[in-house]
Amino acid sequence: MLLRIKVKPNSRTDEVSREADGTIRVKIKAPPVEGKANKYLIEYIATRLGIAPSRVVLLKGTGTAYKTLEIDAEEAYVLQKLGL
Repeated sequence: MLLRIKVKPNSRTDEVSREADGTIRVKIKAPPVEGKANKYLIEYIATRLGIAPSRVVLLKGTGTAYKTLEIDAEEAYVLQKLGL
């Protein structure tokens, strides 16, 4: 499944939420330096879903807050595990 998100690096906590306009926002602790936030994001999402990080691929948005992830899992499972 494809998951379009908006990432907020340098946050105090890691969390996933849905904004009023329907945008999925992911706050992560990692800084946006040298790809650290992207790597951390993949590991965080994989951990939340209980899957291997290799099953989460960043398709678009390596240098922007808006990202598209390809997740090798069923959509209903992903949304339920992320609390959406």
